[in-house]
Amino acid sequence: MQNITQFKYGIALACMMVCSSTAVAASGSSVAVCEARNFGFDQGEVGWVHQPLSKLKSDTVYTLAQEDGRSVLRAAADGSASAYIARFKTTAAVPAALSWRWKTDALVAGADNRDKKREDAPLRVMIAFDGDYSTLPEAEQKSIKRAKKLLGRNPPYAMLMYIWSDHVAVESIIPSAHSSQVKMLVVASGASGLGTWQAVRRNVAADYRRAYDAEPGSVLGVAVMTDTDNTGKKAVGEYADIRFECTDQ
Repeated sequence: MQNITQFKYGIALACMMVCSSTAVAASGSSVAVCEARNFGFDQGEVGWVHQPLSKLKSDTVYTLAQEDGRSVLRAAADGSASAYIARFKTTAAVPAALSWRWKTDALVAGADNRDKKREDAPLRVMIAFDGDYSTLPEAEQKSIKRAKKLLGRNPPYAMLMYIWSDHVAVESIIPSAHSSQVKMLVVASGASGLGTWQAVRRNVAADYRRAYDAEPGSVLGVAVMTDTDNTGKKAVGEYADIRFECTDQ
């Protein structure tokens, strides 16, 4: 059970990569140019897939719907955790901005992402990055080796996880208890905005610098996750209009 908890996000993130060796090679090549992209949940070429985290965990149920002509992903968690992932065939340049819309009617009672025993959220948008594993602390490199042995490939070098928190202040950065290479950034908190669609737009490079005090590597993939496996509660989150933008305007 300890390994399952430790790799709660690592398993999902590793599945963003088609092949770790290909991704590393791509990140070491010439600097890629930002490409504006829409990650519509109904667009087959994007490659969205449901990704369970463990056979010992119940899966969050993800369903597609149309709302006002837009494709919406609805996530229903009931003591469960699994992700919905867009795999990249090749690494991508860091966009100037990542934007999306999301909605939830209620927070997860008792959740607190600062406590690994209560680390749940009704809404998460995640972006994974490549990087130089040799620069990581020895303990982190050992953890990556264990993950690679379990998964058959390296997990991503780093991840930013944008979350809607219960009460932690907006713009707070919460280090994951499971890995120093996973940082949660609170972009919404508390009851304000519940029940209505909220638009979010983030400067990815600036957020990465704040979280890691370094420049971001190329992007390996994006994902969303609604999870309540630690608290055992219920939550429903909705996601739409995830985009990479090439101007921070």
